[in-house]
Amino acid sequence: MDYNRMGHCIYKCTYHLVLITKYRRKVINKDIFNSLIDIFKHIWNKHWISIIETNYEADHIHFLIEAKPTTCISSFINWYKARSSRIVKQQYPSIKKKLWKNAFWSRAYFIATTGSVSLETVKNYILHQKQA
Repeated sequence: MDYNRMGHCIYKCTYHLVLITKYRRKVINKDIFNSLIDIFKHIWNKHWISIIETNYEADHIHFLIEAKPTTCISSFINWYKARSSRIVKQQYPSIKKKLWKNAFWSRAYFIATTGSVSLETVKNYILHQKQA
């Protein structure tokens, strides 16, 4: 596994992120998806986040992302949702027929950390450490 280094830290921080459109409206198509990815790539280095993999359905988008351990993921998500919502609604005004006001994304989102080993493996590793 390729680990990253930062100062006195070696890390691998990956997350599965799912963003959902407001009211679960089916508005994401290939063009809008590509725009959302372009917006992400344009701002990712400001927050030290990169995309490992991504895909979409008409009402949500999946990201597998990697971040530095100092990155505040929730702040990045809120910032990205606000910026991408504004830009996509400007680029694709027809969306306003299905999504009114300024919202493109639901306030809710899903995020989970990912790992290279199972939780059971980590538990066993910790439990079987020598006692001092």
